[in-house]
Amino acid sequence: MALVLATAVNELGNREVLGFDVGHREDGAFWTAFLRQLVARGLKGVILVTSDTHQGLKEAIRTVLVGATWQRCRVHFIRSQLAYVPKTAQQMVAAHVRTIFAEPAKASARAQLATVAANLAVRFPKAAELLVEAEEDVLPYLDFPVEHRRQLHSTNPLERLNREIGRRTDEVGIFPNAPALMRLAGAVLQEQNDEWTAATRRYFSQESTSKLYPTESTTPQTLELLTSSPT
Repeated sequence: MALVLATAVNELGNREVLGFDVGHREDGAFWTAFLRQLVARGLKGVILVTSDTHQGLKEAIRTVLVGATWQRCRVHFIRSQLAYVPKTAQQMVAAHVRTIFAEPAKASARAQLATVAANLAVRFPKAAELLVEAEEDVLPYLDFPVEHRRQLHSTNPLERLNREIGRRTDEVGIFPNAPALMRLAGAVLQEQNDEWTAATRRYFSQESTSKLYPTESTTPQTLELLTSSPT
């Protein structure tokens, strides 16, 4: 079974756990039901969703979170791309690809992406093809405030939380049913949410968060980050 979860940065710049669920498989129907559950509980105004490239999740985001921009997790993308590169060249290729993300603006990042793809095509045509195909998916974070970009381009901010859930579930091993898994994961997530709520420092500063809202009448309420964790 799979445990999926969603966390967010709200309009005040604070992190929070939005919800979680357990299902037999991560297909489009499951993801759609999960996101609709979040919306039914009050989620609205989502600006950006960062996740891996699971097709069912992408379709659910497009269907349920209308108007939200989708950002493909950069870390997951590079891992997928390196599968088409010999191990002896992976470090070099990864460093070359990361130069794209060192660019300060989308225009220069696009130009660098084209250069990197052209260079890779000589020895690793499939890796170059994947890079070109992913251009629109891996650069949306550059449309957001500079102060936020490090936290937006991947699902890395959730890795610590996923690892903790994984550690706790590994200790149990086998759960008798889904509610048992939900209780354990829920306790971990409640603990984390309380920690985030009590934090003295915001995840995004009030000044940088205000840049997301050009007018009061169009103020979105949540910037969302999503990931899934198989158990």
